[in-house]
Amino acid sequence: MSEKGKNKKRFTKLRYKYRLVLMDEENFEHRLSFRLSRLNAYSILAFISLFWIGIMIYFMAFTSLREYIPGYTDTSIQPEIYILNQKLDSLENKIVENDHYIDNIKLILRGESIEEDTIPEQRPTVNYQNIKNEKSEDDSLLRQELENMGKYNIYYHETDDIYDISFSTGPKVYFTPLSGIITNEFNPTASHFGIDIVAKRNDAVKAIDNGVVVLAEWTINTGNIIAIQHSGNMVSVYKHNSSLLKKEGDYVNAGELIAIIGNTGEQSTGPHLHFELWLDGSAVDPLKYISF
Repeated sequence: MSEKGKNKKRFTKLRYKYRLVLMDEENFEHRLSFRLSRLNAYSILAFISLFWIGIMIYFMAFTSLREYIPGYTDTSIQPEIYILNQKLDSLENKIVENDHYIDNIKLILRGESIEEDTIPEQRPTVNYQNIKNEKSEDDSLLRQELENMGKYNIYYHETDDIYDISFSTGPKVYFTPLSGIITNEFNPTASHFGIDIVAKRNDAVKAIDNGVVVLAEWTINTGNIIAIQHSGNMVSVYKHNSSLLKKEGDYVNAGELIAIIGNTGEQSTGPHLHFELWLDGSAVDPLKYISF
């Protein structure tokens, strides 16, 4: 018989049906019977084995039973082990100090002198003489990043002396943000925390003082809005602009163009500039600080 015929015969035996009968021993009454082949029996045994193996793996991996497996430890005791290691290290140092103290007492009792440099070193000394001060590419990139961060500092700027002596000895003079007609003045009781200035179409809005732009965006109520942080905890806010000429993080000088007057936002009823001044987090009357 050929090899192909033998393999076919073996497969036929695997699929050959057998009947498993359960009967009563006294009267030979059939209670239960099954028709199974060898292939079915092997499949059922394999399924049951895999099922129980999966159950065992689940309990070993996700329950406390894994603690009984050699090599596994409870993760909750790791912080306690870390604390105990720290305490043990402290105790070792304390024992060394106590031993040195007892040795000194013995020297005193024997009438011998105590040398200060006999205290043992707790940590190995570090030799700094072999360190070479060489600039690397990463060091240059870090220096450049720090320099770029410094130019956005609102409390110190290398090119402008914000805290000049004249600033502290005399009144601060601010630039007028826009030349025009004031149609609505400062009225905090009516939730109007600034003044409204009407000017010519496409007129430029200027910064009242040196500072850093901390806000430059569009909102549904105020339209294009820009806010500048100045020295002395002063913040100026310019609302309803048609376009913004600066972005967040830009450093601006006093009198520099920052926006164009407009009529944007739902709270605007015509082309104008809504200008606000905030000092130490509270709104103040711009007319008391700027001459329009």
